[in-house]
Amino acid sequence: MVFDISVAMTWILFLALFPISFVWLRRAWRIVMNRDFSEVAVKRGEAPPNPEKFAPYEMAINLVSGVIIVCVIGAVLGGYWEYSTWSAIAGSTIWCKFIASFALSRHAHASWLKGKA
Repeated sequence: MVFDISVAMTWILFLALFPISFVWLRRAWRIVMNRDFSEVAVKRGEAPPNPEKFAPYEMAINLVSGVIIVCVIGAVLGGYWEYSTWSAIAGSTIWCKFIASFALSRHAHASWLKGKA
């Protein structure tokens, strides 16, 4: 195997999966076990008026994404998937998690929700 830019990028992507999965699973743990809603649907550094309402959705997003990434890590270490498969699953999971968290934070801070209380 020749060390070139594609090999370096593959290793960077694979090694980045470890802290990504740790952070996402830790966020889910904090929401469920510690009842810590400080990172739920944050927009511009501030939580929504009622973060406990959106906590189950944020927990589910983080838990599902974290478990998928852990499964990808296990499959790569076990040699079950080739590069194109695991990189596609990992990349799609990362993007879907970012988009879902972004959408949840925008929904939690929506102005039409402020009129109802």
